[in-house]
This record gives sequence, C-alpha cells and structure tokens, in this order.
Amino acid sequence: MSKSEIQHRADFSKVRYAQCWEDSLLLVKSLQPAGRHCLSIGSAGDNSFSLLAAGAASVTAVEMNPTQVACIELRKAAYLTLDHPAFLELHGSRPSTRRPALYAECRLLLPDEARTFWDTRPESIATGIGGCGKFENYFRLFRSRVLPIAHSRKRVLSLLEPRTAAERRRFYDEVWNNRRWRAIFQVFFSRTMMGALGRDPEFFKYVEGSVADRILSRTEHALAVLDPSANPYLHWILTGTHGEHLPHALEEENFEMIRVGLQQERFRVHGSSIEALLESEPEKRYDAFNLSDIFEYMSEANTEALLRRLVAASNPRARLAYWNMLAPRSRPESMAQVLQPRASESTALFHEDRAFFYSRFVVEEVRG
Repeated sequence: MSKSEIQHRADFSKVRYAQCWEDSLLLVKSLQPAGRHCLSIGSAGDNSFSLLAAGAASVTAVEMNPTQVACIELRKAAYLTLDHPAFLELHGSRPSTRRPALYAECRLLLPDEARTFWDTRPESIATGIGGCGKFENYFRLFRSRVLPIAHSRKRVLSLLEPRTAAERRRFYDEVWNNRRWRAIFQVFFSRTMMGALGRDPEFFKYVEGSVADRILSRTEHALAVLDPSANPYLHWILTGTHGEHLPHALEEENFEMIRVGLQQERFRVHGSSIEALLESEPEKRYDAFNLSDIFEYMSEANTEALLRRLVAASNPRARLAYWNMLAPRSRPESMAQVLQPRASESTALFHEDRAFFYSRFVVEEVRG
C-alpha cells in the first residue's frame, strides 16, 4: 500500500495545520536526534525543523498534503532569508504591518507550486502564516466567540501569569473551572464540533469514548499542573499569538542552527505518504522517526503493517515517537521481538507535554 489509509477518506485540499500542535520538546528528548538520520511527519514543518535544530545529521520531512508542503517550503525559505525577529513577524508570533514585504523577500526561494499557492493567498500572509490553518481558525473562533462566555479577557491574561504549583491549582479550582467553562468545553470540543470546524471528521473513525471528556482532563493538567505562563501552545490558543516563550523551532537560540542545517542541505521535503516514501527508497535507513499522531487514523492492522515497514527501514536502536489522541495505538505483541516499548520514558515525557490534546505519548526502540 503506497497510500496512507487516511488519504482514501479525508480532504487534503486545504491547510489543516498552520503550526505543529505536538510538543517538540518531547521529540527532542525522546529521539535524541543529534547525529542521527531522522524521518519526520511534516505537517506545518515546525517539529521537523526542531530535529534539525537539535543537531540531526539529516531530516526528511514527509507530507502527503500539498498545502502542508507549501507551509514547510515557506518556512524553509524564511529561515534562509529573514532574520529572527522578521521570521516571527511573518509567522504571526509577533505583531507586524510588513508581512507582505517579508513574504516578497522569501518567495523567490519557493518551488513553483508553493509560490503559486502563497501568491494566491495574500490574506494568509497578511495575518501571519502560523494562523491560516483550519485548526488555527477553530481556536480563533473559540477565543473570540466561545471563551468569553466563561471568562473575561482579564481573567484569561491572569491565567497566563507565573504562579507557584499550589497557586496554579487554587486558581484553576476556585477561579477558572466554573460551570460555564465545563459547559462550553463539552460542546465546543465534542466530536461533532471538532469534526466540523477543526479536524476532518474522518480523523475520528477509530476514536473510542468521549472526545471532550478526555481533552478536558488533559487541559486541566496543562492549566493546573504545568505552568501556563511558559506554554507557547496555550498562549496561542488563548491570545492568538506567542508570548515570551516560543515553540522550540521558533526560539532565537535555534534559529541559526536551522539556517545552517538548511544551507548544508541536511533537510529535504518529500511530498507523499510515508508509505510511498519507504517504497520509493527501499535501501534508505533511519535512526529516528517523528510519527506525529499518524496511527490515530489507521486501523490496528494497518498500524502494524506500517510499524513493520518502519522497522525494516531502521538502523539498529532506531527510535520511534508518536502520540495517541483518542485512538489507542502502539506496538502489537506480535512485534515484541523487533520493537521494544520505552514505557517509563514515555510516561515521564507525557507528564511534561504542553500540547495537551493527546492522551498518550509513545516511545519505542528497534531491537538490535
């Protein structure tokens, strides 16, 4: 099978994710990419660039949605062309009135298809390329129309202030977790609403149980246990921009590392499914795999089939990292001889996960 299962069902004609909504720090800690050859699900590109920033010998970003490939290509051009403050402006992490001019500096480095894509979407450039996806529009609707039902702007900004662990718990229990908050969460983050406004409905085919209940539990962890003031993903959801803290690939200290890696041609973009890539390069071997939440959209049988293909494309001791959102997926017992779970490491890292939509983080290692 050279196509991914989801390609047969979902619509890939638009940008679904203008940012990566998985915590890149978990990938860097689990995959240990320094000096390793990495295969990474592309999405909007951020986490693939994070692997490059962490010293990967090479990164192959594989992405089957052409609009997502355009997102990766524009980021690549921006890393090579702009300085760090200008990059953050183009992305939307910082306010700007000059994004069209910044795009003009980048566009000549774009492949023809990506240049045509962005040339015909000036509104996406003007508002920031990190905010033009369906998922980001879902959050925009949430913070502008839904969240104000439960919390004022002043209270939202108060949530994002630094507090001790005890103060965070008290603020959540006594101020934030009111009846209106729980009610709007159950409606807005239900399977129906997320399918209609955020993710493709087909992404929920294998989901078990209540979507809203599971996400609410993880949201409580992000707001009351972890530090909201240091969470760039939460800051964007609640304010529409990044605060003082940035995702790993956008941090100033990583910017030059990414630029150098691109100049050294240690990064490539492959526009296909991961299955097609593996089929087209049967001799290629990798040391680390960022698999995003790819198995969320696959049957258990197809999950095992892809895991076996990944193991076949691995060097000994290669590492796989991926998330479960709502569909439980991991190495089946039939693969125990070739793939070893890193259960304690997975659990410890998941406790740190600042992107709180997922119910599990999985780290596995190829035996060898």
